[in-house]
Amino acid sequence: MSTSHTTPATSSERRAEPGSRNPFVAIGLFLRQVIAELKKVVVPTRRELIGYSITVLAFVFAMILFVFGLDVAFGWLSRTIFVVPDAGL
Repeated sequence: MSTSHTTPATSSERRAEPGSRNPFVAIGLFLRQVIAELKKVVVPTRRELIGYSITVLAFVFAMILFVFGLDVAFGWLSRTIFVVPDAGL
């Protein structure tokens, strides 16, 4: 029969238990986790940043052209369908 040995929780692990009544403990835990996540962030190089920026701007420009094309097409379609030819418009 195997027995599992568990180590007692350290003071920081005890304080971080869910359902803790002290809100300052939760805020401290949150801030420690935020700092740990921020240490994982990798800043892009200048070349990567320029490439990403150009890609985003090209996509936005393409979407502007697409929406403009839809606007023109639906405007033409609505004028064709709803305008009376003898009204002089």
